[in-house]
Amino acid sequence: MSDPAAKNRKNNLREAENEERKQLVKHTPDATQAQAQAQAMSKLSPSLKALINAPFARPGQAPAPRNIRDVYTRIANEAREHKYGDRPWVTLSAAATFTLNSPASLLALHDLTPTLSPSLTPLTTAELIREIGLKCISFNGIPRTINNLATFRAGLSHHPWSGSLRTTPSRTITSANLPATAARGDALWQSVYTPFDEKLVQRLAESHPDLPVHILGSHYGPLLSDPESADNNNNNSLVGRCLTSVLAVACLRAQTGVGPQVLSHVFGLRKGVEQGAHRGEFAGLEEGRVGEAEAEAVERLAGDEGCEWLLRSVDAITEAVGSSYARWDGEGEGGKAKL
Repeated sequence: MSDPAAKNRKNNLREAENEERKQLVKHTPDATQAQAQAQAMSKLSPSLKALINAPFARPGQAPAPRNIRDVYTRIANEAREHKYGDRPWVTLSAAATFTLNSPASLLALHDLTPTLSPSLTPLTTAELIREIGLKCISFNGIPRTINNLATFRAGLSHHPWSGSLRTTPSRTITSANLPATAARGDALWQSVYTPFDEKLVQRLAESHPDLPVHILGSHYGPLLSDPESADNNNNNSLVGRCLTSVLAVACLRAQTGVGPQVLSHVFGLRKGVEQGAHRGEFAGLEEGRVGEAEAEAVERLAGDEGCEWLLRSVDAITEAVGSSYARWDGEGEGGKAKL
């Protein structure tokens, strides 16, 4: 004889399971519903698109101002007059222009440079500007370098020599080269900040324990110090120890609001010269006399008058490009690079 109570429990359990299945089917979208939801998420409403590209948010790149070629020419002529070298004026000009987000101005700079500084060929100038842009990541962040380098590269594609631009990476980290990369980063850090290098690491760690880890391990090691394997057109386009300081000063000056860091890297430039880094920095240039001249130029640039000229030159570029900074006019869309 069956137990009525047990039978009722079974029936209730079965009914509960059936209801749960119905609710699950009801709230689980079929393939069509899932596809519709995915399509809806992949599209943005017109109002959202408009807000992303609102002019007050400065979403675009700065067009080249009409007088930018005159500004670069004046800087080059002053560099020649005061014997500040070819690569230093190109480095400060390109770094400031990357910071101000104007790839059209970078193309104008590239076009002018071989005529203003004959020691730099169009190919060498292009490689130098690309290397400067890469190192600007440490001071300006990744997105501007991505967008500016993409537009710059696209603007060079019509030149026959553009096929000779370097395509092999030189900074790939492996288990074999990691210790040497870390050692280069530590050495560069010490060179720039001595005798306060260790104290500065401690101070950064107080802000966040991973801050000095990231700065040294992601920037000074693999990016700001030049890899041993880099040949870069016989070293003609390397941005070495002292040019990296010039780059840093230019980026930070154009960026504004970071006066303490500008001061630190002005001292960093001087320390590089005091340590004799400028002598070896240009030793690999194809023409030995050019290397000697560039080293002597950096030595002059590191003095008071030279540093004042460096800052004023960046200010001139900032004034020229700043008036058109980040206007949204679709310029530079050809690169299509995003992150």
